Amino acid sequence: MFGVLFPNRSFPMDISAFAQIDTFHWILDMNTFVGEAYDQVKEICIFLLNNFTLPPDKALAVYIQSPGSPFIYCGAVTISRPSAVLALPWPEPGGADGQLQLTAAGAAPLTAKIGVSVEELSSLQSLDAAGEGRIERMALKVGENLFNFMQSFCGVDGSKLVVPMDILDRWFKKFQERAKRDPEYLKGFSL
Repeated sequence: MFGVLFPNRSFPMDISAFAQIDTFHWILDMNTFVGEAYDQVKEICIFLLNNFTLPPDKALAVYIQSPGSPFIYCGAVTISRPSAVLALPWPEPGGADGQLQLTAAGAAPLTAKIGVSVEELSSLQSLDAAGEGRIERMALKVGENLFNFMQSFCGVDGSKLVVPMDILDRWFKKFQERAKRDPEYLKGFSL
């Protein structure tokens, strides 16, 4: 049906690595894969296998869950997009309120999980939810870089900032030169 791999961390794994919850839901317990270092796994590649036909109006959706937090949607694959590398933006354990859920004595400890489910394509917000967030964060960082550069050249005229007319050209030239000198520079703009 489907397979996954964790870039630079695993060989391809098929559906047998997941526990099947019901006909349309599977869970991979990250404790069995990486233990407590689940948050170091930053990406997953999910792919449909050749012999599996997913209806055109369906998708295989990928979710992640840190211990004690709710599942978070990461992205999906479809028959027209049979593979994808999705970011895994692990939430803080315990969820938004930061409170870990307590378990009964002798109960299995809470673990991080990756969930896969067959869902209606129309019900999904995006095929790569985390990727869209990364692009937005990167755009904000580039904008902040431009603002800081402009601020160093500006004057104040009442309630307005006044900058030289060629400020965008100067900033972009400096930005390109730094990116050429230091290939790691642009990586600092993505999270």
